[in-house]
Amino acid sequence: MKMVRATLESIPVERPEPTAEKPQGMCLDKGYDYDEVREIVAEFGFTAHIKARGEEAQELKRKARAKARRWVVERTHSWMNRFRGILIRWSKKAKNYIALLHMSFAFIIYRRMGLFG
Repeated sequence: MKMVRATLESIPVERPEPTAEKPQGMCLDKGYDYDEVREIVAEFGFTAHIKARGEEAQELKRKARAKARRWVVERTHSWMNRFRGILIRWSKKAKNYIALLHMSFAFIIYRRMGLFG
């Protein structure tokens, strides 16, 4: 929340001017649910799309049999940390490290498929 202004000022790509017909949205998570952030985002010409804190939990309560949403990226990083060659980068060459990443993803996908127990 404290770095919103600095982050928006450091956007390296020239963007077109927003118009009423083509507004530009800025999707942010619950950590940015502050009036100050909304004002800064509006100052830069973006339309803020921020979920309020507790809004997702209320939606889940309304739906029957709805499971809590897992954070896919954090879960995948946790699974990748099981591979020591990735957690502690032993390989000096980038090609070897990328090969380990691909192999770990292949193992993760293989396990998630659940074909062989």
